Amino acid sequence: MSERTLLATRRYCRLCAEPGEFGPFVPGEPYTGLCPGCVTAGRPTRAGLERAVVIVARQNLAAVESVVLPLATPDELTYYVCTLKRSLCSLLQLFARVGGEGR
Repeated sequence: MSERTLLATRRYCRLCAEPGEFGPFVPGEPYTGLCPGCVTAGRPTRAGLERAVVIVARQNLAAVESVVLPLATPDELTYYVCTLKRSLCSLLQLFARVGGEGR
């Protein structure tokens, strides 16, 4: 029996080993083969996603602040502008409508 067939025929949750039939494991899909409890625990909340976006944007901006603009090479300036754009876009997406919610 091949490893792929073995993975598809397991009768328990891939994460917590709870017995039951939770569907086949599909490598391209993140929640296949997991019990409902593990799926619920693995989905981040809106507040958690917002905190993560702010933390990553803050880290990116801290790295960019170390660039001395008058002495920067063209590559460093490109990195600076692209990082600012990425951070701003990720922060603005927090205020975008999500699934019909008005914010």
